[in-house]
Amino acid sequence: MSDTPPKNHSARDVLRELFPESYRELFGEAQGQESSLTLGLYPVADGRLALVHGDQLAEFSPLEPRGKNALHCDLCHFTRSRQEAAFYRVVVGARRTRYVTLCLDTAACQRRAGTRGLATLADRIFPIETSYAD
Repeated sequence: MSDTPPKNHSARDVLRELFPESYRELFGEAQGQESSLTLGLYPVADGRLALVHGDQLAEFSPLEPRGKNALHCDLCHFTRSRQEAAFYRVVVGARRTRYVTLCLDTAACQRRAGTRGLATLADRIFPIETSYAD
């Protein structure tokens, strides 16, 4: 069970996050919208993680653990054992992949890193290039 209470989002918030162009058409540019963008790292199925920054989404796939040395988390910058951290792969372009090391306890890692740490990680990952030509 999670310690954090569930977040309540209005229909307007969901529309802004999932359909930003439609939101702009209906409500115009929001004042201070840049600071209110969703920013977070969330666990999803099969040990994967999702990094969300506004309307951008990156999926981190875990790699098989190899070796026995400690790992340095790219988000909170703490050194962790192999049981507490893992390597992840994220595809950022047609032939471009980034590899990051992250703590397995995502919530505690985000608390240690803070908003600034998450923003720094998002700057390394985004923007993700489309894998097809327009």
